[in-house]
Order: sequence, then structure tokens, then C-alpha cells
Amino acid sequence: MIKTKTDPYQDIRDAVRALCAEFPDEYHRKIDEARGYPEAFVDALTQAGWLAAMIPHEYGGSGLGLTEASVVMEEINRSGGNSGACHGQMYNMGTLLRHGSEAQKELYLPKIATGEWRLQSMGVTEPSTGTDTTKIKTTAVKKDGRYVINGQKVWISRVQHSDWMILLARTTPLAEVKKKSEGMSIFMVDLRQAEKSGMTVRPIPNMVNHETNELFFENLEIPEENLIGQEGQGFKYILDGLNAERTLIAAECIGDGYWFIDRVTKYVSERVVFGRPIGQNQGVQFPIAEAYIEIEAANLMRYQACELFDARQPCGAQANMAKYLAAKASWEAANACIQFHGGFGFANEYDVERKFRETRLYQVAPISTNLILSYVAEHELGLPRSF
Repeated sequence: MIKTKTDPYQDIRDAVRALCAEFPDEYHRKIDEARGYPEAFVDALTQAGWLAAMIPHEYGGSGLGLTEASVVMEEINRSGGNSGACHGQMYNMGTLLRHGSEAQKELYLPKIATGEWRLQSMGVTEPSTGTDTTKIKTTAVKKDGRYVINGQKVWISRVQHSDWMILLARTTPLAEVKKKSEGMSIFMVDLRQAEKSGMTVRPIPNMVNHETNELFFENLEIPEENLIGQEGQGFKYILDGLNAERTLIAAECIGDGYWFIDRVTKYVSERVVFGRPIGQNQGVQFPIAEAYIEIEAANLMRYQACELFDARQPCGAQANMAKYLAAKASWEAANACIQFHGGFGFANEYDVERKFRETRLYQVAPISTNLILSYVAEHELGLPRSF
């Protein structure tokens, strides 16, 4: 892909691409086939400092913003990898950085920066509430200097490969708060300790090699100093993490989209049928060109969302729209790529089917396309709330 403008993040791109080149398609293919976790790849990213991008210098990080973090995630996916193995550390940073106490930041951030600890998991979603976060039923009751956690979470990723999890729980019953967004709190949970004393982990096999789980809490006790910020304000705090998450997912989809475009344009330029490259046919060209146009447009919205987030400005609409546009564009690029590879698109050795499955996830997670449309209709267009 020819770029005529200077990319201010080219140095980051070059460095991440060089690291990713040490983990070629075959590596990720074997991890996918084994339903495994790319431990060596994540360790390499950690040692190179990329997963500490958003941690300030004084805590051992790179002191970069969401914009630079999104470029890292984009390049991982564009290089054929899957940022889903490690992106949680990026978007979980926002909650801890912006709302944690100085003592908490001094405790957690340096060890996360070095890789001694991983903060890859966020426990929000529940089986009976889904995206209706204010209705969560997991409770945290304060007792004798500790919080006792009871409840259930679902679709919680990377628990087996993380040391800490950010957990959202109700500290005040829904019936006792003035606004339904009040009465929820955020906690840091030591996962290895929790597994021994009240948390049960049940893995959920799924279509994508995306490690995710159902969690059950039965009288899990955590110290009160693990509370982040003020009790009852957790929903407001978690929004920072959710906006960062959606923007980073947008960047990953953009990376996927470019990967599909790169692969399919090369293939259709070389694949000769009836005496000419199939890429000479407009029926082949147009879907690829359309997907590329949409990826480029999504890219602009991604940068707008990042700019607002880094400036600590409201960015909910931009984060949601970036995620919507990027997920749609990557899926259209994926469809064109697998279609024009024909039967070879379904062969493992071409990696198209693996990336096809991976990018399909983002039509559903971390927020579905319909919920984004509802958000924009209500908050941007002023239409009546639909639910």
C-alpha cells in the first residue's frame, strides 16, 4: 500500500513490525491449531516495552498515549498476529492510571511494566445482564476491613494468563441508589490468590482461539485497599476503560483489514484464470476497493477517538463509531479475501480462514453493532432511548 503522507508513528510501526517478523504466520497458525496461548510472543512484546506503552515514565513505562497504543495493536494484527492475546493490558491501564491512588500506582504499575505482573483481565459482563451493566448482580459487601464478593461473570478473557483482574461489583443495591449508574465499585483482584479462596474458573471453548471464561465468586474476600477510587463510582471509572477498549479494538480491526487487503490484492494480481489475472475483473476489484475505502475512513475516526481520549475529552461517540466502522470494514475485507482466494481461502496454510474467524468476533464484541447504533441514535441524534 503506497502512502504519500508522512506517518508520525512510522518509527513505532517499524519497531513493532520487526518484532512481529520474528513470529511469522506459521507460529500463529500452530498456536491457533493447538488452542494455545502465544506466550513467547506476549513475552517479547512485554520485554520490548510495548505493553507498557501507556504507563508513565515514573512507573517504568513509555509514557505514551492511547494513540500510540492503538498503533501497536494495529501493527500486531496487520502482521498476522492477534492482539486479543494481550490488548487487555492496554485498555485496563486507563482505569488504574486515572482513578487509582498514588500508592496503588506505585504498587502495580512498575511490576506490570517489567512483566512481573500481567493486568490482562476485566470482569464486567454477567450472564443475565450482558451489556446492561447497571443491572449487574455480583455484590461486594464490606466487612471487617475486607470486601466479600459473591456472583458470576462471563466472557472474561485471559484469566489463566493474567495475575490481576479489574472487577466491577455492586457495593450498594440497585434499589437503594438514586441513579442506576451509582453504587458500583471497581476492585483489583489477585487472580492466583482468588483461585484458592472463592473464585472458580470455567473455560468456554469457542470458535476463535480467544481464551475466555465464566467466573463464579463465593465469599471471595479481598482487602479494602484493593478498591480503586471512591466506593460507588465504579461505573464512571470503567467508562474510561471501555472507551479505550473500543478504540483499540477499532485499531486491531484496521490492522486486520489492511492484512486482508494486502493478501487479496497480491493473490488476485498473480492468480491467472482464462488467460488473465482475476484482479483485472471489476467484479473482483470493486469489493476490494470498497473495503479499502472503508478501512481508510475508519482509520480517521480511530485517530479522532484517540485524540479526544488522550486529551481527556468526552469520546464515547467517537470510540463507538470507530469500532463500528472498523469492524464493518475488516469484515468486508475478510469476505473479499476469502471469496477471491476460492478454495485456498479455507486452507489453513494460507491463514485467511484464521484471520477471518478472528475478525468476525468484533461484530459482536466488546459491544455489538446494534448497540452502537442505539448509542448514536440516542446520544448523538437525540432520539428516544430504545431500551
